[in-house]
Amino acid sequence: MFNSKVYHRIDALSGSIATLRAEGVKYNEIAEVQSRAGTSLAQVIKLDGPNVTLQIFAGARGVDTDASVRFLGETMKIPFSEALLGRAFTGTGEPRDGGPAITENMIPIGQPSVNPSRRIMPNQMVRTNIPMIDLFNSLVKSQKLPIFARAGEPYNELLARIALQADSDVIIIGGMGLKYDEYLKFRSTLDESGALSKTVMFVHTAADPTVECMLVPDVSLAVAEKFALQGKDVLVLLTDMTSFADAMKEISITMEQIPSNRGYPGDLYSQLAARYEKAVDFDGAGSITILAVTTMPGDDVTHPVPDNTGYITEGQFYLRNGRIEPFGSLSRLKQQVNKGTSRSLQQDKVLSAAEMDKIAGSDREWFREHNTTREDHRTIMDAMIKLYAQYKETVEKQSMGFKMSAWDQKLLKYGAAFEKEMMDLSVNIDLIDALDLGWKLLAECFDKSEVGIPSKFTDKYWPRKG
Repeated sequence: MFNSKVYHRIDALSGSIATLRAEGVKYNEIAEVQSRAGTSLAQVIKLDGPNVTLQIFAGARGVDTDASVRFLGETMKIPFSEALLGRAFTGTGEPRDGGPAITENMIPIGQPSVNPSRRIMPNQMVRTNIPMIDLFNSLVKSQKLPIFARAGEPYNELLARIALQADSDVIIIGGMGLKYDEYLKFRSTLDESGALSKTVMFVHTAADPTVECMLVPDVSLAVAEKFALQGKDVLVLLTDMTSFADAMKEISITMEQIPSNRGYPGDLYSQLAARYEKAVDFDGAGSITILAVTTMPGDDVTHPVPDNTGYITEGQFYLRNGRIEPFGSLSRLKQQVNKGTSRSLQQDKVLSAAEMDKIAGSDREWFREHNTTREDHRTIMDAMIKLYAQYKETVEKQSMGFKMSAWDQKLLKYGAAFEKEMMDLSVNIDLIDALDLGWKLLAECFDKSEVGIPSKFTDKYWPRKG
Protein backbone atom coordinates (compact mmCIF):
# COMPACT_ATOMS: atom_id res chain seq x y z
CA MET A 1 0.00 0.00 0.00
CA PHE A 2 1.30 3.45 -0.94
CA ASN A 3 1.51 6.12 1.71
CA SER A 4 -1.70 8.11 1.34
CA LYS A 5 0.13 11.46 1.44
CA VAL A 6 2.28 13.11 -1.16
CA TYR A 7 4.65 15.64 0.36
CA HIS A 8 5.42 18.78 -1.64
CA ARG A 9 8.15 20.34 0.43
CA ILE A 10 11.74 19.29 1.05
CA ASP A 11 13.30 21.14 3.97
CA ALA A 12 16.98 20.63 3.07
CA LEU A 13 19.11 19.29 0.22
CA SER A 14 22.79 18.38 0.45
CA GLY A 15 24.52 16.23 -2.13
CA SER A 16 22.26 13.21 -2.61
CA ILE A 17 20.59 13.72 0.80
CA ALA A 18 17.13 15.25 1.23
CA THR A 19 15.35 15.98 4.52
CA LEU A 20 11.63 16.56 4.98
CA ARG A 21 8.86 16.16 7.56
CA ALA A 22 6.59 13.14 7.06
CA GLU A 23 4.42 10.72 9.03
CA GLY A 24 4.03 6.93 9.04
CA VAL A 25 7.35 6.31 7.33
CA LYS A 26 9.59 3.27 8.02
CA TYR A 27 13.35 2.92 7.98
CA ASN A 28 14.71 1.75 4.57
CA GLU A 29 11.35 2.53 2.92
CA ILE A 30 11.51 3.52 -0.75
CA ALA A 31 10.13 6.83 -2.01
CA GLU A 32 9.59 8.44 -5.39
CA VAL A 33 10.98 11.97 -5.74
CA GLN A 34 9.38 13.85 -8.63
CA SER A 35 10.94 17.11 -9.80
CA ARG A 36 11.63 19.07 -12.95
CA ALA A 37 14.52 16.69 -13.62
CA GLY A 38 12.18 13.70 -13.64
CA THR A 39 11.35 10.94 -11.18
CA SER A 40 14.02 9.37 -8.99
CA LEU A 41 13.91 6.66 -6.37
CA ALA A 42 15.14 7.38 -2.85
CA GLN A 43 15.53 5.42 0.37
CA VAL A 44 14.87 6.38 3.98
CA ILE A 45 18.20 6.24 5.80
CA LYS A 46 17.37 8.15 9.00
CA LEU A 47 14.30 8.82 11.14
CA ASP A 48 14.34 11.52 13.79
CA GLY A 49 10.78 12.05 14.99
CA PRO A 50 8.88 13.63 12.11
CA ASN A 51 12.15 14.44 10.28
CA VAL A 52 12.89 11.93 7.53
CA THR A 53 16.22 11.77 5.72
CA LEU A 54 16.23 10.35 2.19
CA GLN A 55 19.10 9.16 0.06
CA ILE A 56 18.31 9.89 -3.60
CA PHE A 57 19.78 7.15 -5.77
CA ALA A 58 20.40 9.30 -8.83
CA GLY A 59 21.69 12.23 -6.78
CA ALA A 60 19.92 15.49 -5.99
CA ARG A 61 21.02 17.39 -9.09
CA GLY A 62 17.94 19.03 -10.58
CA VAL A 63 15.83 18.35 -7.47
CA ASP A 64 14.27 21.48 -5.91
CA THR A 65 12.80 22.00 -2.46
CA ASP A 66 9.34 22.05 -4.04
CA ALA A 67 9.73 18.52 -5.45
CA SER A 68 7.01 16.03 -4.53
CA VAL A 69 7.83 12.94 -2.47
CA ARG A 70 5.64 9.84 -2.32
CA PHE A 71 6.53 6.95 -0.01
CA LEU A 72 5.87 3.51 -1.50
CA GLY A 73 5.44 1.52 1.72
CA GLU A 74 8.09 -1.08 0.88
CA THR A 75 11.86 -1.55 0.97
CA MET A 76 14.25 -1.67 -1.99
CA LYS A 77 13.66 -4.69 -4.23
CA ILE A 78 15.48 -6.33 -7.11
CA PRO A 79 14.10 -8.72 -9.76
CA PHE A 80 15.14 -12.35 -9.61
CA SER A 81 14.89 -15.04 -12.27
CA GLU A 82 17.09 -17.31 -14.35
CA ALA A 83 17.01 -14.53 -16.97
CA LEU A 84 19.55 -12.64 -14.86
CA LEU A 85 22.29 -15.06 -15.96
CA GLY A 86 24.53 -13.65 -18.65
CA ARG A 87 23.36 -10.10 -17.97
CA ALA A 88 24.89 -6.93 -16.50
CA PHE A 89 22.96 -4.40 -14.40
CA THR A 90 23.50 -1.20 -12.45
CA GLY A 91 23.41 -1.02 -8.67
CA THR A 92 19.66 -0.37 -8.83
CA GLY A 93 18.97 -3.32 -11.13
CA GLU A 94 18.63 -1.36 -14.37
CA PRO A 95 20.10 -3.12 -17.45
CA ARG A 96 23.62 -1.96 -18.27
CA ASP A 97 24.12 -4.25 -21.26
CA GLY A 98 21.38 -2.84 -23.47
CA GLY A 99 19.13 -5.86 -22.89
CA PRO A 100 15.50 -5.78 -21.75
CA ALA A 101 14.57 -4.86 -18.19
CA ILE A 102 13.55 -7.68 -15.85
CA THR A 103 10.61 -6.87 -13.62
CA GLU A 104 9.13 -10.15 -12.42
CA ASN A 105 9.59 -11.77 -8.99
CA MET A 106 10.85 -8.75 -7.07
CA ILE A 107 12.82 -9.69 -3.92
CA PRO A 108 13.92 -7.39 -1.06
CA ILE A 109 17.57 -6.55 -0.50
CA GLY A 110 19.46 -5.92 2.72
CA GLN A 111 17.65 -8.63 4.66
CA PRO A 112 19.13 -10.17 7.87
CA SER A 113 21.78 -12.87 7.65
CA VAL A 114 20.77 -16.52 7.69
CA ASN A 115 19.87 -18.06 11.04
CA PRO A 116 22.89 -20.09 12.29
CA SER A 117 20.63 -23.10 12.82
CA ARG A 118 20.15 -23.28 9.03
CA ARG A 119 23.90 -23.41 8.40
CA ILE A 120 26.19 -26.42 8.24
CA MET A 121 29.89 -26.64 9.03
CA PRO A 122 31.99 -25.71 5.95
CA ASN A 123 33.55 -28.89 4.58
CA GLN A 124 33.82 -28.65 0.79
CA MET A 125 36.45 -26.97 -1.33
CA VAL A 126 35.84 -24.38 -4.04
CA ARG A 127 38.40 -25.28 -6.69
CA THR A 128 39.86 -22.36 -8.62
CA ASN A 129 42.77 -24.10 -10.45
CA ILE A 130 45.08 -21.46 -8.94
CA PRO A 131 47.78 -23.33 -6.95
CA MET A 132 48.36 -20.53 -4.44
CA ILE A 133 44.69 -20.89 -3.46
CA ASP A 134 43.82 -24.56 -3.98
CA LEU A 135 47.07 -26.02 -2.67
CA PHE A 136 48.29 -23.54 -0.08
CA ASN A 137 45.18 -21.70 1.17
CA SER A 138 42.13 -23.62 0.04
CA LEU A 139 38.91 -21.67 -0.46
CA VAL A 140 35.97 -23.38 1.24
CA LYS A 141 32.28 -23.23 0.36
CA SER A 142 30.51 -20.62 2.52
CA GLN A 143 33.81 -18.94 3.43
CA LYS A 144 34.24 -15.17 3.40
CA LEU A 145 37.71 -14.00 2.39
CA PRO A 146 39.09 -10.61 1.41
CA ILE A 147 41.87 -10.02 -1.09
CA PHE A 148 44.08 -7.28 0.35
CA ALA A 149 45.89 -5.33 -2.36
CA ARG A 150 47.31 -1.89 -2.96
CA ALA A 151 46.25 0.22 -5.93
CA GLY A 152 47.71 -0.98 -9.20
CA GLU A 153 47.74 -4.68 -8.35
CA PRO A 154 45.89 -6.93 -10.87
CA TYR A 155 43.09 -7.83 -8.47
CA ASN A 156 40.35 -7.50 -11.07
CA GLU A 157 42.31 -9.78 -13.39
CA LEU A 158 42.57 -12.28 -10.53
CA LEU A 159 38.81 -12.13 -9.92
CA ALA A 160 38.12 -12.61 -13.63
CA ARG A 161 40.38 -15.68 -13.66
CA ILE A 162 38.63 -17.10 -10.60
CA ALA A 163 35.25 -16.46 -12.26
CA LEU A 164 36.42 -18.45 -15.30
CA GLN A 165 37.95 -21.36 -13.43
CA ALA A 166 35.97 -21.80 -10.18
CA ASP A 167 33.75 -24.88 -9.93
CA SER A 168 30.64 -22.94 -8.88
CA ASP A 169 27.17 -23.14 -10.39
CA VAL A 170 26.65 -19.36 -10.43
CA ILE A 171 29.11 -16.47 -10.35
CA ILE A 172 27.92 -13.04 -9.21
CA ILE A 173 30.26 -10.09 -9.75
CA GLY A 174 29.60 -6.91 -7.80
CA GLY A 175 31.70 -4.00 -9.07
CA MET A 176 31.99 -0.76 -7.08
CA GLY A 177 33.71 2.30 -8.47
CA LEU A 178 34.97 0.46 -11.56
CA LYS A 179 36.35 2.29 -14.54
CA TYR A 180 34.17 1.64 -17.55
CA ASP A 181 36.97 -0.17 -19.37
CA GLU A 182 37.40 -2.46 -16.33
CA TYR A 183 33.73 -3.40 -16.58
CA LEU A 184 34.08 -4.05 -20.32
CA LYS A 185 37.19 -6.18 -19.73
CA PHE A 186 35.35 -8.28 -17.14
CA ARG A 187 32.47 -8.80 -19.52
CA SER A 188 34.54 -9.57 -22.62
CA THR A 189 36.79 -12.00 -20.70
CA LEU A 190 33.80 -13.95 -19.42
CA ASP A 191 32.03 -13.82 -22.78
CA GLU A 192 35.01 -15.12 -24.75
CA SER A 193 35.47 -18.04 -22.36
CA GLY A 194 31.81 -19.02 -22.26
CA ALA A 195 31.54 -18.33 -18.52
CA LEU A 196 29.18 -15.37 -19.00
CA SER A 197 26.22 -17.72 -19.24
CA LYS A 198 26.49 -18.57 -15.53
CA THR A 199 27.41 -15.04 -14.43
CA VAL A 200 25.38 -12.07 -13.21
CA MET A 201 27.06 -8.66 -13.00
CA PHE A 202 25.96 -5.70 -10.88
CA VAL A 203 28.28 -2.85 -11.70
CA HIS A 204 28.67 0.68 -10.37
CA THR A 205 31.16 2.70 -12.38
CA ALA A 206 33.08 5.74 -11.21
CA ALA A 207 30.75 7.93 -13.31
CA ASP A 208 27.58 6.66 -11.60
CA PRO A 209 25.95 8.24 -8.53
CA THR A 210 27.75 7.45 -5.27
CA VAL A 211 24.59 6.06 -3.71
CA GLU A 212 24.43 3.20 -6.22
CA CYS A 213 27.84 2.04 -5.02
CA MET A 214 26.35 1.26 -1.61
CA LEU A 215 23.59 -0.87 -3.17
CA VAL A 216 25.86 -3.24 -5.11
CA PRO A 217 26.79 -5.65 -2.27
CA ASP A 218 23.20 -5.90 -1.02
CA VAL A 219 21.80 -6.47 -4.51
CA SER A 220 24.50 -9.06 -5.34
CA LEU A 221 24.00 -10.97 -2.09
CA ALA A 222 20.18 -10.92 -2.29
CA VAL A 223 20.31 -12.55 -5.71
CA ALA A 224 23.00 -14.98 -4.51
CA GLU A 225 20.81 -16.08 -1.63
CA LYS A 226 17.90 -16.87 -3.94
CA PHE A 227 20.13 -18.97 -6.23
CA ALA A 228 21.59 -20.75 -3.18
CA LEU A 229 18.11 -21.62 -1.92
CA GLN A 230 17.51 -23.28 -5.28
CA GLY A 231 20.39 -25.65 -4.49
CA LYS A 232 23.13 -23.84 -6.42
CA ASP A 233 26.65 -23.14 -5.17
CA VAL A 234 27.18 -19.41 -5.68
CA LEU A 235 30.51 -17.57 -5.69
CA VAL A 236 30.18 -13.81 -5.07
CA LEU A 237 33.12 -11.69 -6.22
CA LEU A 238 33.08 -8.10 -4.93
CA THR A 239 35.49 -5.35 -5.99
CA ASP A 240 36.21 -3.33 -4.14
CA MET A 241 34.91 -2.96 -0.59
CA THR A 242 37.06 0.10 0.07
CA SER A 243 35.03 1.94 -2.58
CA PHE A 244 31.88 0.78 -0.76
CA ALA A 245 33.25 2.14 2.53
CA ASP A 246 34.29 5.41 0.88
CA ALA A 247 30.72 5.83 -0.43
CA MET A 248 29.44 5.32 3.12
CA LYS A 249 31.95 7.88 4.32
CA GLU A 250 30.80 10.44 1.75
CA ILE A 251 27.16 9.99 2.68
CA SER A 252 27.83 10.20 6.43
CA ILE A 253 29.79 13.42 5.97
CA THR A 254 26.91 14.88 3.96
CA MET A 255 24.58 13.94 6.82
CA GLU A 256 26.97 15.67 9.24
CA GLN A 257 27.41 12.54 11.32
CA ILE A 258 30.21 12.50 13.88
CA PRO A 259 33.12 10.77 12.11
CA SER A 260 35.20 7.94 13.50
CA ASN A 261 38.70 6.83 12.47
CA ARG A 262 39.90 8.77 9.38
CA GLY A 263 36.43 10.13 8.75
CA TYR A 264 34.67 6.78 8.32
CA PRO A 265 31.30 6.30 10.04
CA GLY A 266 31.30 4.74 13.49
CA ASP A 267 29.30 1.72 12.30
CA LEU A 268 31.83 0.73 9.61
CA TYR A 269 32.47 -2.65 11.24
CA SER A 270 28.75 -3.45 11.48
CA GLN A 271 28.11 -2.40 7.89
CA LEU A 272 30.92 -4.59 6.56
CA ALA A 273 29.93 -7.53 8.78
CA ALA A 274 26.30 -7.36 7.64
CA ARG A 275 27.50 -8.09 4.09
CA TYR A 276 30.20 -10.66 4.81
CA GLU A 277 27.95 -12.66 7.13
CA LYS A 278 25.75 -13.49 4.14
CA ALA A 279 28.23 -16.27 3.36
CA VAL A 280 26.47 -19.55 4.18
CA ASP A 281 26.21 -23.24 3.36
CA PHE A 282 22.52 -24.09 3.63
CA ASP A 283 21.47 -27.40 5.11
CA GLY A 284 19.71 -29.14 2.24
CA ALA A 285 20.34 -26.42 -0.36
CA GLY A 286 23.25 -24.55 -1.93
CA SER A 287 25.91 -22.19 -0.63
CA ILE A 288 27.23 -18.62 -0.86
CA THR A 289 30.99 -18.04 -0.86
CA ILE A 290 32.37 -14.49 -0.82
CA LEU A 291 35.69 -13.24 -2.20
CA ALA A 292 35.99 -9.48 -1.86
CA VAL A 293 38.82 -7.19 -2.92
CA THR A 294 39.80 -4.65 -0.27
CA THR A 295 42.30 -2.10 -1.55
CA MET A 296 44.70 -0.69 1.02
CA PRO A 297 45.43 3.03 0.55
CA GLY A 298 49.18 3.50 0.84
CA ASP A 299 49.54 -0.30 1.23
CA ASP A 300 48.51 0.25 4.85
CA VAL A 301 46.87 -2.80 6.40
CA THR A 302 45.97 -0.72 9.48
CA HIS A 303 43.69 1.47 7.36
CA PRO A 304 40.15 1.26 8.86
CA VAL A 305 38.65 -0.78 6.01
CA PRO A 306 41.15 -3.69 5.89
CA ASP A 307 41.63 -3.44 9.65
CA ASN A 308 37.91 -3.94 10.37
CA THR A 309 37.62 -6.53 7.62
CA GLY A 310 40.26 -8.73 9.23
CA TYR A 311 38.13 -9.11 12.35
CA ILE A 312 35.12 -10.30 10.32
CA THR A 313 36.52 -12.66 7.71
CA GLU A 314 38.10 -16.10 7.93
CA GLY A 315 41.58 -15.20 6.75
CA GLN A 316 42.81 -13.14 3.81
CA PHE A 317 44.79 -13.27 0.58
CA TYR A 318 47.59 -10.73 0.08
CA LEU A 319 48.16 -9.75 -3.54
CA ARG A 320 51.62 -8.23 -3.93
CA ASN A 321 53.72 -7.72 -7.05
CA GLY A 322 51.09 -9.50 -9.12
CA ARG A 323 51.16 -12.69 -7.02
CA ILE A 324 49.34 -14.15 -4.04
CA GLU A 325 51.92 -14.05 -1.27
CA PRO A 326 52.28 -17.23 0.80
CA PHE A 327 53.33 -15.25 3.87
CA GLY A 328 50.45 -13.34 5.40
CA SER A 329 47.85 -15.06 3.25
CA LEU A 330 45.67 -17.37 5.30
CA SER A 331 42.54 -19.47 4.92
CA ARG A 332 41.40 -20.35 8.43
CA LEU A 333 39.07 -23.03 7.10
CA LYS A 334 41.55 -24.86 4.87
CA GLN A 335 42.06 -27.60 7.46
CA GLN A 336 38.40 -28.51 6.90
CA VAL A 337 39.10 -29.65 3.35
CA ASN A 338 42.79 -30.44 2.84
CA LYS A 339 42.84 -33.69 4.80
CA GLY A 340 41.22 -35.97 2.22
CA THR A 341 37.58 -35.59 3.22
CA SER A 342 34.38 -35.81 1.22
CA ARG A 343 30.82 -35.12 2.27
CA SER A 344 29.51 -37.52 -0.37
CA LEU A 345 31.56 -40.40 1.05
CA GLN A 346 31.23 -39.82 4.74
CA GLN A 347 31.12 -36.63 6.81
CA ASP A 348 34.62 -35.71 8.01
CA LYS A 349 36.04 -39.12 7.13
CA VAL A 350 39.79 -39.31 6.48
CA LEU A 351 40.37 -41.70 3.60
CA SER A 352 42.07 -44.91 4.66
CA ALA A 353 45.49 -45.97 3.45
CA ALA A 354 43.91 -48.78 1.44
CA GLU A 355 41.58 -46.36 -0.34
CA MET A 356 44.42 -43.96 -1.05
CA ASP A 357 46.60 -46.75 -2.42
CA LYS A 358 43.79 -47.61 -4.79
CA ILE A 359 43.22 -44.12 -6.21
CA ALA A 360 46.27 -41.96 -5.36
CA GLY A 361 47.63 -40.20 -8.41
CA SER A 362 45.67 -42.33 -10.85
CA ASP A 363 42.22 -40.80 -11.19
CA ARG A 364 41.92 -37.00 -11.06
CA GLU A 365 38.26 -37.14 -11.98
CA TRP A 366 37.60 -39.28 -8.90
CA PHE A 367 38.97 -36.55 -6.65
CA ARG A 368 37.02 -33.85 -8.48
CA GLU A 369 33.80 -35.88 -8.44
CA HIS A 370 34.07 -36.45 -4.69
CA ASN A 371 35.42 -32.93 -4.07
CA THR A 372 38.27 -34.27 -1.97
CA THR A 373 42.05 -34.09 -1.94
CA ARG A 374 44.95 -36.46 -1.57
CA GLU A 375 46.47 -37.61 1.70
CA ASP A 376 49.75 -35.80 0.93
CA HIS A 377 48.13 -32.35 0.63
CA ARG A 378 49.09 -30.95 4.03
CA THR A 379 52.55 -32.53 3.96
CA ILE A 380 53.57 -31.16 0.58
CA MET A 381 52.05 -27.77 1.42
CA ASP A 382 54.03 -27.44 4.65
CA ALA A 383 57.28 -28.65 3.12
CA MET A 384 57.14 -26.31 0.13
CA ILE A 385 56.35 -23.21 2.19
CA LYS A 386 59.10 -24.06 4.70
CA LEU A 387 61.66 -24.34 1.89
CA TYR A 388 60.40 -21.17 0.23
CA ALA A 389 60.90 -19.29 3.51
CA GLN A 390 64.51 -20.53 3.54
CA TYR A 391 64.87 -19.37 -0.06
CA LYS A 392 63.81 -15.83 0.93
CA GLU A 393 66.47 -15.82 3.65
CA THR A 394 69.04 -17.00 1.12
CA VAL A 395 68.10 -14.18 -1.26
CA GLU A 396 68.82 -11.69 1.54
CA LYS A 397 72.19 -13.32 2.21
CA GLN A 398 73.02 -13.18 -1.49
CA SER A 399 72.09 -9.48 -1.71
CA MET A 400 74.48 -8.74 1.16
CA GLY A 401 77.36 -10.51 -0.58
CA PHE A 402 77.58 -13.67 1.53
CA LYS A 403 79.14 -16.74 -0.05
CA MET A 404 76.55 -19.20 -1.32
CA SER A 405 76.84 -22.80 -0.15
CA ALA A 406 75.65 -25.82 -2.14
CA TRP A 407 72.45 -25.80 -0.06
CA ASP A 408 71.93 -22.12 -0.84
CA GLN A 409 72.27 -22.85 -4.54
CA LYS A 410 69.59 -25.52 -4.27
CA LEU A 411 67.30 -23.08 -2.47
CA LEU A 412 67.85 -20.41 -5.14
CA LYS A 413 66.97 -22.88 -7.88
CA TYR A 414 63.90 -24.03 -5.98
CA GLY A 415 62.66 -20.51 -5.18
CA ALA A 416 62.86 -19.37 -8.79
CA ALA A 417 60.99 -22.48 -9.95
CA PHE A 418 58.37 -22.12 -7.20
CA GLU A 419 57.61 -18.51 -8.15
CA LYS A 420 57.35 -19.35 -11.84
CA GLU A 421 55.45 -22.64 -11.63
CA MET A 422 53.26 -22.03 -8.57
CA MET A 423 52.92 -18.32 -7.79
CA ASP A 424 52.34 -16.91 -11.27
CA LEU A 425 48.64 -16.07 -11.60
CA SER A 426 48.57 -17.36 -15.18
CA VAL A 427 49.08 -20.94 -13.92
CA ASN A 428 45.86 -22.92 -14.45
CA ILE A 429 46.12 -26.49 -13.18
CA ASP A 430 43.92 -28.90 -11.26
CA LEU A 431 44.63 -29.48 -7.56
CA ILE A 432 45.91 -33.04 -8.09
CA ASP A 433 48.19 -31.79 -10.89
CA ALA A 434 49.41 -29.06 -8.51
CA LEU A 435 50.28 -31.69 -5.90
CA ASP A 436 52.21 -33.70 -8.51
CA LEU A 437 53.94 -30.51 -9.66
CA GLY A 438 54.98 -29.81 -6.06
CA TRP A 439 56.64 -33.22 -5.81
CA LYS A 440 58.31 -32.65 -9.19
CA LEU A 441 59.77 -29.28 -8.10
CA LEU A 442 61.12 -30.79 -4.89
CA ALA A 443 62.69 -33.72 -6.76
CA GLU A 444 64.35 -31.40 -9.30
CA CYS A 445 65.98 -29.26 -6.61
CA PHE A 446 66.60 -31.50 -3.61
CA ASP A 447 67.38 -35.02 -2.51
CA LYS A 448 64.61 -37.02 -0.93
CA SER A 449 66.31 -36.83 2.49
CA GLU A 450 66.56 -33.01 2.43
CA VAL A 451 62.92 -32.00 2.31
CA GLY A 452 61.82 -33.18 5.75
CA ILE A 453 58.92 -35.31 4.50
CA PRO A 454 58.14 -38.68 6.13
CA SER A 455 59.22 -41.70 4.10
CA LYS A 456 55.65 -43.04 3.93
CA PHE A 457 54.90 -40.14 1.56
CA THR A 458 58.21 -39.92 -0.31
CA ASP A 459 58.12 -43.67 -1.02
CA LYS A 460 54.68 -43.26 -2.60
CA TYR A 461 54.85 -39.87 -4.34
CA TRP A 462 58.52 -38.98 -4.97
CA PRO A 463 58.99 -38.98 -8.78
CA ARG A 464 60.91 -41.91 -10.17
CA LYS A 465 63.85 -40.95 -12.35
CA GLY A 466 63.73 -42.09 -15.89
